[in-house]
Amino acid sequence: MTAPRKPAKRNAAKPVLKDAVVSGPKRGTTLELLIERLDPEGMGVAHFEGATILVAGALPQDRCLARISHLGRTAVHADLIKLTVASALRTKQPICGDAGECLGCPLIGMRYAEQIKWKHEQVQSELNAYAVLKKVKVLEPLSPQQRMHYRTTAKLAVAGSHREPYIGIYRRASHDVVDLEDCPLHHAMVNRIITATREGIAKLKVPTWQEKNKSGILRYLVVRVSVSTGEAMMTLVTARRAFNEIHHLARFVQERLPQVSVVCQNVNSSEGNVIFGAHDHFLTKQQTIQDRIGGVEVLISPRSFLQVHNEAAALLYNAVLERAGLDGKQTVLDLYCGIGGIALTLAPHAKQVLGVEMNPEAVADARRNAKLNHRRNCRFEAGDVRELLAELVEDEERIDLAVLNPPRKGCEREVLQQVAGLAPQRIVYVSCSPQTLARDLDILAGLGYDCRELQPVDMFPQTPHVENVALLERSVAKTA
Repeated sequence: MTAPRKPAKRNAAKPVLKDAVVSGPKRGTTLELLIERLDPEGMGVAHFEGATILVAGALPQDRCLARISHLGRTAVHADLIKLTVASALRTKQPICGDAGECLGCPLIGMRYAEQIKWKHEQVQSELNAYAVLKKVKVLEPLSPQQRMHYRTTAKLAVAGSHREPYIGIYRRASHDVVDLEDCPLHHAMVNRIITATREGIAKLKVPTWQEKNKSGILRYLVVRVSVSTGEAMMTLVTARRAFNEIHHLARFVQERLPQVSVVCQNVNSSEGNVIFGAHDHFLTKQQTIQDRIGGVEVLISPRSFLQVHNEAAALLYNAVLERAGLDGKQTVLDLYCGIGGIALTLAPHAKQVLGVEMNPEAVADARRNAKLNHRRNCRFEAGDVRELLAELVEDEERIDLAVLNPPRKGCEREVLQQVAGLAPQRIVYVSCSPQTLARDLDILAGLGYDCRELQPVDMFPQTPHVENVALLERSVAKTA
């Protein structure tokens, strides 16, 4: 039987009556608003007395009561209190009772067809900001069949006390932890591990991290699940080694959930917001779990970067392969290759693949994955992308296809110039940010690469995020 629902730990401002006399919106004021649209982060946008109001959890066409929670420089933030008239875009029945507190998936109340339509419009809007990109064909987003319970990785904060532990995510713009009982986006095994860990903390009296006085032991819980094998990995991030408490907690969870085949303790004594510290200590002999994405087998370690939606990741990899134009004769450069998922998808169709990644641990994973998949035509190098590209340019290496898969901030202009200097016939750009993608496509257009089409992929249903795969070809003028 699950514990009763616990609210987020926060100090809510007392509401001011609607008919109170105020000069513009003030913190704590409750307003009646009409939501006009969503901003790129999925926040409902309304206007009041010339101020832009952002309402978390609200959808276009909603009429609602919202309480002002934060006054920003360019916008005012408000909490949704009550819907007076629900939008026609909403689902008939609420899917998640915690949505108003959590805000991790602000589109969860929107009908899925409307989510896809909105994401397509967001991508097109970013391209339209650049004259050279206005005519780029944006295809309909690829949608996975599994749109709930798809997250196979969860990074969760631990708070409260051992008597009443909280395991969840930080509430937007705060360090208050929203306790998650049964998240509808998490894989079922992730939710079961959260429940077992919470019960273990209480029974074994494991001291939870107290940020105010920097005391306690357990700071974060990181869970990974393999869709193909059913195995799971849990990493307990602690402020100090504390072997005894964590060993007993790990055994408690494993006794209830034998699927947890890997347990790691990570020690992070820093005072920042970074989850992982420098040192890992495995409490099990097994240190990795194995999963399959499309046609690629991957070994997953505690720090591996891997897409959280297995099915959608396979759609993404296949979208890259379809646009790669490979016939077994090409040399492929995969920048920001991570643990090698895309590189290994392309390898059976290429002559040679070179993956480049800054993180040496990810490169070690990629090399292991190449062996696991028997791909001898894959080579992975760790180091600064600009330095390795400079070496390739200096050595006049022939590259037929360049795949770019940078973090959200996109590529540095120098990196784009170096890639263009290698003169690949095609570039496939994978991006999790429509805004930085459009910026970089505009730069590449100036370097002689025309974007032919863009394929969105709905990697994260119920959230405002969308991945994109762009195909670019070297212009005839540059080839001549």
